[in-house]
Amino acid sequence: MSQTAPVPEADDIEVHERLREFLAAGDAGGLAAALEPLALSEALREVLHLSPEDRDRVLSLIPAELAAELVEEAPNELAVELVERLEVEKAAEIIDELDSDIQADVIGELDTEDAEAILAEMDADDAADVRRLVEYDDDTAGGLMVAEAFTFRETETVGAVLRRLASEEEDFERYRGQHPYIVDEDFRPIGVVSLRNLLTAKRGSKLTDIMAPPIVVPAATHLDELRDLFDEHPFLGMPIVEADGRLVGVLSRSAVDTAALERAESESMKRQGVVGDELRSMPLAIRSRRRLAWLSANIVLNIIAASVISAYEATLAAVIAIAVFLPMVSDMSGCSGNQAVAVTMRELSLGLVRPIDALRVWYKEVSIGLINGAVLGLLIGLVAWFWKGNPYLGLVIGLALALNTVLAVSIGGVVPLLLKRFGQDPAAASGPLLTTVTDMAGFFLVLSLATAFMPLLV
Repeated sequence: MSQTAPVPEADDIEVHERLREFLAAGDAGGLAAALEPLALSEALREVLHLSPEDRDRVLSLIPAELAAELVEEAPNELAVELVERLEVEKAAEIIDELDSDIQADVIGELDTEDAEAILAEMDADDAADVRRLVEYDDDTAGGLMVAEAFTFRETETVGAVLRRLASEEEDFERYRGQHPYIVDEDFRPIGVVSLRNLLTAKRGSKLTDIMAPPIVVPAATHLDELRDLFDEHPFLGMPIVEADGRLVGVLSRSAVDTAALERAESESMKRQGVVGDELRSMPLAIRSRRRLAWLSANIVLNIIAASVISAYEATLAAVIAIAVFLPMVSDMSGCSGNQAVAVTMRELSLGLVRPIDALRVWYKEVSIGLINGAVLGLLIGLVAWFWKGNPYLGLVIGLALALNTVLAVSIGGVVPLLLKRFGQDPAAASGPLLTTVTDMAGFFLVLSLATAFMPLLV
């Protein structure tokens, strides 16, 4: 029965055709009306199905607020591409609708000339906030926070706050329900007020009478520490301060959770050899180049592993059964090594291990490698023995797998820490190194042991 390509759903075809019709007519209202009822992910999907030139026209025609929602929904690299293709004035309009943390993410990835051109079109204060946020590392509190903080002076009253809430509904929305922070004359946070206390207190009460001491977080705090802080405290957000104690922004729990998820996804993609936020809507040349960079390196590594086999051609020719077990030994050892890599990467992300702990990690992995290697070696050794009726073949294969398992878990556990110590990306480099070494060592152990036991195998 022949397979056919999946047929697009009728609704997809209808939306796609409507978008093309409205584009041809230059109907901005029609484009907005077609996209607004859709979920943001669906709307972005429809826009990405258009050619790059049509995407540019859609973003240029629809309201800046809707375009900003689509840009915010897109992965960071795609969001940058969508913005940098637009005219400066339209790009600035869209950027202006984003929260300050997203603004900084996009602006920070643009070319300096493009970034400055957009910042020049923005409000001076907003542009200054973006320039400040861009200076922070992405995985720190400063890089994840929003610059907008819901603040009041220590001299203000409950009534003044409530009046501001009633008169500045749109402005309040930008704070996303933050609790009000009380700051002194130097803009240092000295307290925080819950919205519940604010509504139940007397209108003439001073904020200092109902506030609680705030838990402040330095802007340089790393993502791993931030996750621990939010695990310890049931807050939806925390104030971020510079070294001098001055309030510079607010970090939400959702921003930390999103950053942790994105990092996990990125590390998983890197382990599979996919670098960056690859999407199929990106230019073919870029996608191909990125993948080939990883695959080409693996060709070299596999040639090195294969060279071990060529050195033992005589052994293979004499005991051809060994060739059946070579991939089993390397694959089983590789699986054990990948388990060790996964545990080390997780502990690194949680801040539970550091490069200085390499010796302790190695000891722990060797211990489990000896147990698992012995069990796996015994199992495959028995298979080889009963299959060919030669106990020495079972001994060679089982011993090789046991030794290679110990080596694999040692590499898998320690190499990510060493790569981290020398400033390399452990997520991207650990896999290829592990695969090459376990293949090469597995081939060497099997073939060298077979050579040593040759009189007993033939």
